[in-house]
Amino acid sequence: MSRWEDNVRKVVPYVPGEQPKCTDIIKLNTNENPYGPSPKVMEKTIELEKLRLYPDDKATLLVEAIADYHNVKPSQVFVGVGSDDVIAMAFMTFFNSDKEILFPDITYSFYDVWAELFRIPYKRIAVDDNFRIKREDYYCENGGIIFPNPNAPTGIVESLDFVEDIVKNNTDSCVIVDEAYIDFGGESALSLVDKYDNLLVVRTFSKSRSMAGIRIGYAIGCEKLIKFMNDVKFSYNSYTMNMPSIILGAESIADEEYFRSTVNKVIETREYFVEEIAKLGFTCLPSAANFVFMTHESLQAKEIFEKAKENKIYVRYFNKPRIDNYLRVTIGTKEQMDTFIEFLKSLV
Repeated sequence: MSRWEDNVRKVVPYVPGEQPKCTDIIKLNTNENPYGPSPKVMEKTIELEKLRLYPDDKATLLVEAIADYHNVKPSQVFVGVGSDDVIAMAFMTFFNSDKEILFPDITYSFYDVWAELFRIPYKRIAVDDNFRIKREDYYCENGGIIFPNPNAPTGIVESLDFVEDIVKNNTDSCVIVDEAYIDFGGESALSLVDKYDNLLVVRTFSKSRSMAGIRIGYAIGCEKLIKFMNDVKFSYNSYTMNMPSIILGAESIADEEYFRSTVNKVIETREYFVEEIAKLGFTCLPSAANFVFMTHESLQAKEIFEKAKENKIYVRYFNKPRIDNYLRVTIGTKEQMDTFIEFLKSLV
């Protein structure tokens, strides 16, 4: 090995869902929204000549649109290149003690990757036998807490009282609630940000707003939290948000009617799918997300995953303890889910 490699930071990277290059498939493995972005986004004209200029480093148009939508001050909003960028920036900003940060053992698998990358001590807290987070396990000294609500890959949502209980019992550390899927069910913790100065709520445009390809994420918290994050951001990269993302993100926020209609379609299809596959011997954890976490009474998840892929249907399989007999299935259009149901019928 070359001597220079001694100084390389070596980490095990996050592995996203497979992104096949072919188009004649049903893609239910990466929690993308099956419906396109708002027509306002599709119709918006971008002055491409202006791409020669640096974008607004403060992303003012987008920040103000998000602040107005959520009825908070612009100084309470932080934006980044997808919620992954936002959360990574929050890790760098708030998780700097020698105490372990805490997150569930079954959750978004990027959290431990960031902790390893930034050399943050961490501890995975086991969820219970029903895959629920046990809030009393977070009543302890720590360097910070993060968890998704709804959780991923389970889709289980906890109540606002549950979230507040964790926040108020950890006022000496920053608590990050990752709400990537909250629009599909449950109550947001945004109502608590003015009550607790240690709470940061993270959202994304990738799921409910059908804009995974444009990469927009944001966080809302007290003004001091957001200032600290911006200080880190401007010490790292002043221009994280490109000009098209700023403009098209603001357009998406402006179309509430379309947003609600597509979210409702996903929810209705989710409930229909769960009901139909129950007739085939499948059970799902209670989902408040745009996906379900399903298992069969006799068929093995890995076998279903492999045979589905042979039939050009992509779902997500996790070869991990406790969840290796479950599949995470994104909710597509009703037509896509009907095709998957027919495949499952033939398999059963």
